Amino acid sequence: MFENLTQRLGETFKNLRGQGRLTDSNIKDALREIRLALLEADVALPVVKSLIEQIRERAIGQEVIGNLTPGQALIGVVRDELTAIMGEYNEALDLKAVPPVVVLMAGLQGSGKTTTTAKLARLLIEREKKSVMVVSCDVYRPAAINQLETVAGEVGATFFPSDVSQKPVAIAKAALEHARKNFADVLIVDTAGRLHVDDEMMGEIKQLHAAVDPTETLFVVDSMTGQDAANTAKAFNDALPLTGVVLTKTDGDARGGAALSVRHITGKPIKFIGVGEKTDALDPFYPDRLASRIIGQGDVFSLIEQAERKVDKKEADKLVDKFKKGERFDLEDFRSQLVQMRNMGGMSSIMDKLPGMGNIPPQMQGMVNDKEMKRLEAIISSMTPHERSFPAVIKGSRKRRIALGSGTQIQDVNRLLKQFTQMQKMMKQMKKKGGIGKMMRGMKGRMPPGMGF
Repeated sequence: MFENLTQRLGETFKNLRGQGRLTDSNIKDALREIRLALLEADVALPVVKSLIEQIRERAIGQEVIGNLTPGQALIGVVRDELTAIMGEYNEALDLKAVPPVVVLMAGLQGSGKTTTTAKLARLLIEREKKSVMVVSCDVYRPAAINQLETVAGEVGATFFPSDVSQKPVAIAKAALEHARKNFADVLIVDTAGRLHVDDEMMGEIKQLHAAVDPTETLFVVDSMTGQDAANTAKAFNDALPLTGVVLTKTDGDARGGAALSVRHITGKPIKFIGVGEKTDALDPFYPDRLASRIIGQGDVFSLIEQAERKVDKKEADKLVDKFKKGERFDLEDFRSQLVQMRNMGGMSSIMDKLPGMGNIPPQMQGMVNDKEMKRLEAIISSMTPHERSFPAVIKGSRKRRIALGSGTQIQDVNRLLKQFTQMQKMMKQMKKKGGIGKMMRGMKGRMPPGMGF
């Protein structure tokens, strides 16, 4: 997400290096580039105008403080204004109301409401320790009811059955009564969508809203529709008292215009973003963290939280103990690390949150991708335990067997073994006194402006 915008902004900040201070003259070109970058990211025009004006007012005449260059000073201004336009801070769900807390999901057909219902249920169950019941009021698509029943079972939520012969309002009322009797903490109501905004749909969802009086009314919208997402959200907000927005499919959105437009146009906070297809791929929306990612400074906080939730601590401790004892790092350890990265959302998710990734050429980023990680994992999985522990024994016939078993070429096996040998050498260097410190100091010159050690 935001790959194109991050790259364009990075180039703009570099062009300001060497200037003594930010002036009307040297910032004019920078603002033009920022404006173009935002428009290319499909940010709504009123948002672009407001953002550029705020940046200009704050940036012009700012003295360069200490070791900051104009590029670094502008980064701070842009980050603050991006954060402000997206809502300053994360606004969590209101779970303090008398249970069951009712969450009503609204949105157009195909926006991902049913999947998001399951993702939200899982998040509330695992992170908030709530008992969650879900119900589908989409009587126009029998498959939607069946889909919700299936995914509810996967995430551990209670499914309240519904039927196409019933009225949506009757289903919602019955589900609410059942949730009360069974002491559910949260009831999530999945509603019917349409291909476009129409009076019939709005009338039905208004009736549902009146019937269950939800604590939270979330508008689910596909981020890939860009500024149209913000306009559709406004139409729903005019008809319903929305409390927040959920942006879906952000992992497939290289522009990010919706994230920058929704709050400004609707006045409603983005509460969650969908970052993948799996039921654990829903994250709370933090404007400040996303702003840091946009300007190339990464999102280390989210990366740490992701690691705490998804990394197998026993496997991690096992590897640490192995290093402490001076034992060799072998291919089984390497495969374990590949599995851990996959559990964290894959290389693309991790790289998206690392500082300075916007400064790495696209062709180099393409060399380290999830497809390549899966290939490496398949090659190692095709080896015997002895081969993983002692890669030196892997010669001609073994290489052919491994390549055949993993569906790859012998050249791929050779490449893996070469990369692994280099990795072993790096691990030995890291174990030496001051090895990690030297590595970090060596990286200092390659970090983005404003980032240091």
